[in-house]
Amino acid sequence: MDIQQFIKIMTNNMPFIVAGMAVIMVIMLGIMINQAMNLSYMRKRYRKMMTGVDGANMERLLMGHIDEVRHVVEENQRLDSENKRMDALLQTAVTRVGVVRFRAFEDMGSDLSYAVALLDSYNNGVILSSIFGREDSRSYVKPIEAGASTYTLTQEEEQALHDAMAKAQ
Repeated sequence: MDIQQFIKIMTNNMPFIVAGMAVIMVIMLGIMINQAMNLSYMRKRYRKMMTGVDGANMERLLMGHIDEVRHVVEENQRLDSENKRMDALLQTAVTRVGVVRFRAFEDMGSDLSYAVALLDSYNNGVILSSIFGREDSRSYVKPIEAGASTYTLTQEEEQALHDAMAKAQ
């Protein structure tokens, strides 16, 4: 096909070509209007998002939250170290107690004598004993290390020590 024939075909079909191009232009115009509306809607949503709920800038809001999170992390670390310190301190506090009341002498009317074991979580501490008699009362203290004493323990003191050690957490 040479150029002369092409021009002749174009000239004969010019109204159809113009009509087709007009339809294509109307479709393109519709697409452009739709894109412009979508872009406008997106801009409005973006501005609203960047403004935030109470008018604060979203970037400032996020930076504020990041600073807040850093502060919370530091506070958690401080509380964790304080918790560990308190836990170590509580290991040496008296947390196990055993009490045995008994009648030291048959002619006494009530269980007025006692043995009290006071131990920490390592079973270290003391046993306090009091023997009550008609004429006098005597008190004794015996140290306990790792659940045992270097002093001879009475049956009641042994029972108080056993009761205290049985209360292990």
